[in-house]
Amino acid sequence: MRDYLSHEVRNVAVLGHSGAGKTAVMESLLLYTKATDRFGKTSEGSSVIDFDPEEIKRGTSIYTSIIPIEWEDCKINFIDTPGYLDYVGEKQAGFDVGDSVLIVASAKNVLESGTKLAYKAAVHAKKPAIFFINKLDEPDTNFEDAYSALREEFGKNVIPFELPIVENGEIVGSVNIIRNKAWYYKGEKANADVAQPVPDELVDEVALYKDQIAEAVAMGDDELMEKFFSGEEFTDAELTRGVRIGIRNGEIVPVYSGSATEMIGIRRLMDLIVAYFPTYSEKGLYTAQTPDGEPVELLTSESEVLTAQIFKTIVDPFVGRISYVKVLSGILSSDSTVVNANNGATEKIGPIYIIKGKHQTAVGKLFTGDIGAVTKLQNTHTNDTLCEKNKLLIADPITFDEPMYGQAIYPKTKNDEDKLLTGLSRLLEEDPTFKVVNNKETGQTIIYGIGDQHLDVILSKLASKYKVGVTTEDPKVTYRETITKKATGEGRHKKQSGGHGQFGHVFVDFEPNEDSEELVFDEKVFGGAVPKQYFPAVETGLRECSLSGPLAGYKMVHLKTTLMDGKYHDVDSSEMAFKMAAHLAFKDAMGKCHPILLEPIMNVRVVVPDAYTGTIIGDLNKRRGAIMGMEPQEDDQIIDAQVPLAEMLRYSLDLRSMSQGLGKYTMTMDRYDPVPEPIAQKIIAQHHSE
Repeated sequence: MRDYLSHEVRNVAVLGHSGAGKTAVMESLLLYTKATDRFGKTSEGSSVIDFDPEEIKRGTSIYTSIIPIEWEDCKINFIDTPGYLDYVGEKQAGFDVGDSVLIVASAKNVLESGTKLAYKAAVHAKKPAIFFINKLDEPDTNFEDAYSALREEFGKNVIPFELPIVENGEIVGSVNIIRNKAWYYKGEKANADVAQPVPDELVDEVALYKDQIAEAVAMGDDELMEKFFSGEEFTDAELTRGVRIGIRNGEIVPVYSGSATEMIGIRRLMDLIVAYFPTYSEKGLYTAQTPDGEPVELLTSESEVLTAQIFKTIVDPFVGRISYVKVLSGILSSDSTVVNANNGATEKIGPIYIIKGKHQTAVGKLFTGDIGAVTKLQNTHTNDTLCEKNKLLIADPITFDEPMYGQAIYPKTKNDEDKLLTGLSRLLEEDPTFKVVNNKETGQTIIYGIGDQHLDVILSKLASKYKVGVTTEDPKVTYRETITKKATGEGRHKKQSGGHGQFGHVFVDFEPNEDSEELVFDEKVFGGAVPKQYFPAVETGLRECSLSGPLAGYKMVHLKTTLMDGKYHDVDSSEMAFKMAAHLAFKDAMGKCHPILLEPIMNVRVVVPDAYTGTIIGDLNKRRGAIMGMEPQEDDQIIDAQVPLAEMLRYSLDLRSMSQGLGKYTMTMDRYDPVPEPIAQKIIAQHHSE
């Protein structure tokens, strides 16, 4: 593969629902361009793209793959992203790297949630998009039905650019609507290189769609609009120019179709991408920032200073760190020295590789707009920007979803503890949607991911790559305890067993205190009943006790204690004796001041399409939640609620099920509230049974 410059490179993110055939389309592209000699299949382990053991085991894409295709003196970097929602981090990285979007949809169900999410992302990011309706060779599929569903859902800017020619239930060719020509690749007329007249039965349909394209083109150009409404036809040059502008502005979203497994529509798809998707250089400018936050506009050109962003990291136990990089400006050269603008670290660039699925080819340079990989960077991670010395510039970071689904993790044996820490730290480097939290209060190590399948992959990699066996359970909720009544506790510690004795005697008032979450200690001792030197010991004893409440062993909050009175002995009293007396006073008071259990209440914000609003509100109510407000946002509804944390442990899974993957939520801590008595009794009983 030769070097390609920014005006020859197109970066296309491939999105769609899981099972729509994204990877199959990529395998078909590779085979059609003779980059491979067979059609790879993930389930058989022969895929060039889905080659990881976890992907082969599950028969689906888990990771983003780069597939460079050479076509018509251009290089198209296809970034194949997983469709399954659990692997959204990989999709977000791939989407960010792509400058345009190819949305693959299954002809049997084009409006799966993955299709909707992909289109929504493209519109929000203002990236040109194309639909490819796949699997039209399968029974009970119809282009017109599939296209009509897309147009009804996404609007009239969704327009077919090619129509399949069907004879006896089989696709034998396609009609290019703009050029008003047909190409046949099966049957008597088969000749993929020669344009032929449009079949009579499709003439009217082609004319209808061409009018739709012309109308869309006219809407983006005043001169063409005038010509359109006067009834004049556009020249081919005007139509082509208008379509290019319309696609790039998002005013036109072409629809193509075919079958990846039968290699139908593959060539025409590449032609469309080369003809209408912009090259990286056509972006013109992009904005980076200095380490001080000052914006700087840079040309998307080789003549500009170097900025290259790491968008994906792989940590291989044998090779080390592999960093996937996109050159945003300038030229990245092997054997050069660069600086990580995010942390100031100097990095030596070794060999640079062009990635093609599981294959790597060494190259000397990577030019603006191109995508490749470098190895063994010491202090550079995903989202970092590599630059020239004294010209530090930081690219906008890729935004990744916050992992919300947690599981507590335990090594199966003592020998696995160190290996577990090593494995988790390596996996954290690879996956920005993976998080590890050590909860000191519960003693649990909790791993967070996007969903159960995501964590299943994590656990599987721990076992296969790092030889760590683990068990999991739901995280423990960090409850709190407090008191509701004022009471006085007496503590008398006396021990006489030969030699030096121990004596301490205290009276301590306990009362609720909403002004402070942490324990407040005060004293009102009169006449030296307890010497001042023992006050700290009493306070220490009370604070120790407050860490484990009387009901279920949770930390006590909103508690004020006042040392009121006591007794001491000139010889036998000590700090330890008064600390023990404080323990006894605490225990005595807790039987009188009616302690209760408190639970964490979370601020929850759910964003779902309007159609699911009722379902989500009903479900939040069942979780003992209180709806705080609602706010429309385009086609979505924002629902604010306050819900006990105990009811939200598996919400990421449940929300996905309820909203068909279209809902998202965030959650932050708000306060602690009393636990309803029946639930509190269960929590207390469980504590005592452990």
